[in-house]
Amino acid sequence: MKIADLYIRVSTDEQADKGYSQRDQEERLRKHCNSLNITIGNVIYEDHSAKTFERPEWKKYIYGLKRLRGFREGRFLLFTKWDRFSRNTSEAYQMISNLNKLNITPQAIEQPLDLRVPENKLLLAIYLSTPEVENDRRALNVTYGMRRAIKEGRMMGIAPYGYINRSKEDGRKYVAVKEPEASNIKWAFKQVAKGHLPTAVVLKEMNKREGRKLTKNSFMEALRNIAYTGRLLLKAYNDEEERIVEGKHEALISEDLFMKVQNILFRKSNQDAFLPAGRIINEERYPLRGLLLCPRCNKNLTASSAKGRSKHYFYYHCTVDCGFRHNSEIVNDLFVEELSKYSFNNGAEKVLKTILMQNLSAASNGINDERKVLKSKLTTIEQRIEKARDMFIEDKLDEEDFRSIKNKYKSEIEDLKLKLNTLKISRENNNTEQRINQALESITNISERYQNATTIDKRAIVGLIYPEKLIFDGESFQTTKVNSFINSIFLIKRELGNKKNRQRSELSSNVGLVTSTGFKPVTF
Repeated sequence: MKIADLYIRVSTDEQADKGYSQRDQEERLRKHCNSLNITIGNVIYEDHSAKTFERPEWKKYIYGLKRLRGFREGRFLLFTKWDRFSRNTSEAYQMISNLNKLNITPQAIEQPLDLRVPENKLLLAIYLSTPEVENDRRALNVTYGMRRAIKEGRMMGIAPYGYINRSKEDGRKYVAVKEPEASNIKWAFKQVAKGHLPTAVVLKEMNKREGRKLTKNSFMEALRNIAYTGRLLLKAYNDEEERIVEGKHEALISEDLFMKVQNILFRKSNQDAFLPAGRIINEERYPLRGLLLCPRCNKNLTASSAKGRSKHYFYYHCTVDCGFRHNSEIVNDLFVEELSKYSFNNGAEKVLKTILMQNLSAASNGINDERKVLKSKLTTIEQRIEKARDMFIEDKLDEEDFRSIKNKYKSEIEDLKLKLNTLKISRENNNTEQRINQALESITNISERYQNATTIDKRAIVGLIYPEKLIFDGESFQTTKVNSFINSIFLIKRELGNKKNRQRSELSSNVGLVTSTGFKPVTF
């Protein structure tokens, strides 16, 4: 008596198709076996795509056959049509060969073939290739449809964090803003754009807010997603070049803010990053952990506590071999005292404001000239690309060379556009004096501001003042660099202190251009 295993497969998108339902396939297969007096062996139910044979139930079936090494009894593997078996021609032929080696004969009851007859192999090729052609055509149609939708400004797929997929009454789909996630991602972009905190810290703080939480990878993808600016990226395809199109969804951030974040992400590993390297922890006792260097071996100082007879003691310390350590409370107090050197009074604030306004006025006069220079550079680069495109069309330039030229100038074009946009925004801002007042007010007493800040904000303040890590020798702090603006505040404060009884004849804007030499004796 003949024995047959029944293979019943549907894919997810075929579940709604009644002709492809598992019950219908099983009924037809069993009826076929009963009519031919075939004994039914295994019944395999599969709910998976037929693009490959990496299907869960199929792999179990093949594994079970291979375990029966001594099994040589011939049997059939029955399915309704060949597209139930596979929709990939090359893999189908390979699997048929493997089944034959296991003494298994695959057969479609609605498209029966006797492969011992050579001419039937032509029909088999048609049966196997037709589903693959259908898949390719369907995929091509979907690709064209999605690209057309993007060109029209429609966001495809699952809406990113801060948005949600919606449908109108007539069934048309659109993307709407979703709160509080939208506010969260706006806040995150603004924090990253400041350059004060690592993205990991921004993500951690954002996830503390209301709304859905994000993983690290999802957060980094969101920061690089241009959709938040109200635009969409249309990727290159065939002869079409990659380009940006205007979207129909609401923008959450400005283009300028998005470009600032991209620059921060691009240069986050550079030495001139705003925040010194170091592990970020939310331990109030150790705000300087990872930002201090050992004076003996120049390694990073870590921090921990030690239990005494009656209480715990907290230290910044180096490795066991080095042995350097110092009480964390004393170090923290000394650092606050160090910051107090940069505090200034109302007189210094007025001088700083005058200097800044003078420098701003001088810089504003040259903005138009700078814009002309940047526009000229941008036009020159675009003309070069256009010339290369013409040469490519005329077969005077290879496609690979043409793409190389485009990629070479791509980052330069983006940088020029960002600078032009920044100049445009700075020109449009009319509340410059008010913003300078707010900025000076926020740093009037930097030490007090540091004391009242959270651990994360304390580290941000340290990163803004000291671009490099500090060396603590047990009594004082040393660093090779200090923020030029903060250093200028100290110099102005010292000059005002030295000239209390003298009247200043002229305010020079050169003070604002003084560079730092650190905490060495030459500085002070």
